[in-house]
Amino acid sequence: MRILAVGPLWRGSNAGGLFKALGRQGCLIEIIDEFYYISLRAKKKTTKIAERLIRPLQLDEFNRAILESINKFKPSVLFVYKGAFVYPSTIIYAKENGLKAVLFYPDVSMEAHDVHIVKSIPLYDLIFTTKTFGITDLKEKFNYNNSFFIPHGFDPEVHRKLEITEEEKRIFGCDVSFIGTWSLKKENFLAELVRRRPDINLKIWGDQWNRITEMELKPSIQNRPVLGDLYALAIQCSKINLGILSEKVRGASSGDLITSRTFHIPGASGFLLHERTDEIGLYYEEDKEAVFFSDADELATKVTYYLDHVAERTEIQNRGYIRAQRDHSLDMRAKQILVLLHDQFKF
Repeated sequence: MRILAVGPLWRGSNAGGLFKALGRQGCLIEIIDEFYYISLRAKKKTTKIAERLIRPLQLDEFNRAILESINKFKPSVLFVYKGAFVYPSTIIYAKENGLKAVLFYPDVSMEAHDVHIVKSIPLYDLIFTTKTFGITDLKEKFNYNNSFFIPHGFDPEVHRKLEITEEEKRIFGCDVSFIGTWSLKKENFLAELVRRRPDINLKIWGDQWNRITEMELKPSIQNRPVLGDLYALAIQCSKINLGILSEKVRGASSGDLITSRTFHIPGASGFLLHERTDEIGLYYEEDKEAVFFSDADELATKVTYYLDHVAERTEIQNRGYIRAQRDHSLDMRAKQILVLLHDQFKF
């Protein structure tokens, strides 16, 4: 199968990891990396203004590259990851040239990002969502019925056991860490933990944590994200890794029930303390392969217990790693995707 994959390829990207996993399953892959065409990482205000001014030109060039690759590579599938910058006209062109258009959507809401996503949804032949409630949302909000649930997975090239130096332990080592973008719910959970356990060494890595109002968190904030191999290092250098989930946002019927960290943390041999949901028990056995919490009191209680019980923590960590290796790699997800593509399109 020839697949034209559209999405970011940077090391540690969920999109790039999935594209590589599809390649390892024997597909021929051509990748159009949106970061090659569209500048998105500016920090200075003047640069951000310049980015916005040239964004329409960048989007045109990006979509033109997709069209050119359709003509040169001759794929059978246009596989779009998230698709915030893909024009509806680009999808129409692909279908007119005999391609099947497939969207892999990884986020909570399809309405909280660029307008191109909303306009393009009816055009896709098949949509994969990493949220079980995403199937219902597609039906109710877009009258779209050909969707399938595929959970996130860990990337075996990135989320893996590493040799850790003393210097890396000094930088990343901590009792408890949270790695992810700020949200109010996450801030509240972490602030409650610090109030109950002000003595623990907590590190918070990610974007937008300058937005906090709970000032007791300020000493824990590292003021930068950790990506790729540094992400795996941070997981392994933390005694306890928290899986706090994103809350419900506009356009979604639910907040996260699982997320990419659900699989990255055990895949990188980290101890996972995950928010309890109706779904997390489908992936790990509670208190055997991962540990769950429902509220701030239970979170603090379990942090205290597993910091004090090192042998038990290590045993759960090891079993979680084994379970992730067996069931939750992106290679497993790629196999599921290819089975569905074959069934749907008779390739």
